[in-house]
Amino acid sequence: MQIFEEHGSGRPVLLLHGGGGPQTVAPFGVRLAAELPAHVVVPTHPGFGGTPRPDDLTTIAGLAAAYAGLLDRLGLENVLVIGNSIGGWIAAELALLDSPRVTELVIVDGVGLQVPGHPVADFFSLTFPELADLSYYNPDAFRIDPSALPPEAQAQLAGNRAALAVYAATMEDPTLEARLAAITIPTTVIWGDSDRIGDPTYGRAYADAIPGATFELLENTGHLPQLESPDLLLKVLSSTAGSR
Repeated sequence: MQIFEEHGSGRPVLLLHGGGGPQTVAPFGVRLAAELPAHVVVPTHPGFGGTPRPDDLTTIAGLAAAYAGLLDRLGLENVLVIGNSIGGWIAAELALLDSPRVTELVIVDGVGLQVPGHPVADFFSLTFPELADLSYYNPDAFRIDPSALPPEAQAQLAGNRAALAVYAATMEDPTLEARLAAITIPTTVIWGDSDRIGDPTYGRAYADAIPGATFELLENTGHLPQLESPDLLLKVLSSTAGSR
């Protein structure tokens, strides 16, 4: 059973979260639905947010296939898929499945690519303060102390981290770059200029690997534009995805 929220009406948008969990995209999904406007579907990856994960669901490609199935069940057409961080990787894998339901792709500070000299930060070796330092232009505005959170929230953080380790232990797939050349739908790659999880050179490599993709750099923004610079992100989405 897949857990998801739906907001608004209009063109269907599948909004995929990263390793921080669904709360990192949920508020932006509500705003996107109202302002694009759009029918925004915001799923929770199994294992995140306290949800169960089937034993046989262990890969990013498996998640992509699950979301292709979700679009089929919902009967959605002309779907724009937007993914942040590992959500961007899932979105790319979903585009590679050639579902006729998916007609446009937006990767926001995605991971999964292997770029020589520009590795993805080793998420699992980082403390929460270190992760904030690499994730935001202004990390002081987004720091959290897990020990100060309620037990349920602490358990969800631990569960998110465990699920992420199953799906994407290394954050890189050496086969992905070559496979991205098969993407044929319009694609926009959006990146924060202060992202140090995957730097802007990494982001440009993502765009370069996808035929015809455009690259947009957001100023004073880190790895999670939907949290740190939602106005800038919405402006780009409105002028690109919103125009199609």
